[in-house]
Amino acid sequence: MIPEGKRLEVLYDEEVLAERIRALGAEITRDNAGRELTIVAVLKGSFVFVADLVRAIDVPLTIDFLGLSSYGEETRSSGIVKITKDLSMPIQDKHVLVIEDIVDTGLTMRYLLENFETRKPASIQICTLLHKPANQQCEVPIDYTGFIIEDNFVIGYGLDLAQRYRNLPYIGQLLDA
Repeated sequence: MIPEGKRLEVLYDEEVLAERIRALGAEITRDNAGRELTIVAVLKGSFVFVADLVRAIDVPLTIDFLGLSSYGEETRSSGIVKITKDLSMPIQDKHVLVIEDIVDTGLTMRYLLENFETRKPASIQICTLLHKPANQQCEVPIDYTGFIIEDNFVIGYGLDLAQRYRNLPYIGQLLDA
């Protein structure tokens, strides 16, 4: 059920998502030929994207998960980042590819990059499915971007509103009715 006073508009359907993810996988494969990647999936929103993307990447890789939260049950980032689940493996001397569902304010990603720098990886790249530059409060280096979107709240394909709607097979934006 969509929240009262809102309407849901499909932004990217299943076919568009699949095509873009195949292209991202090809880019990542090309740029990382000859090295093993350590994929760090930022939970919870990226889990669907990560599942599809890693199958489109053709280099040796391992996967780990990191839980971060800055939204709670709101539609805007609080700016306060909490680690809800840390990595299970060290990333020292590893080529790390962080996979995020959305870079919005940039505060979460900046926090993550500062935290990871202390862990001494060989390199860090960032891949985000969605980038919302209109809301960005700090610069972060994004190596791979699926789509650039307007400043609307989006749900589906892993993205949520109060832990709901992650199972939608498309990305939709919530707009005023």
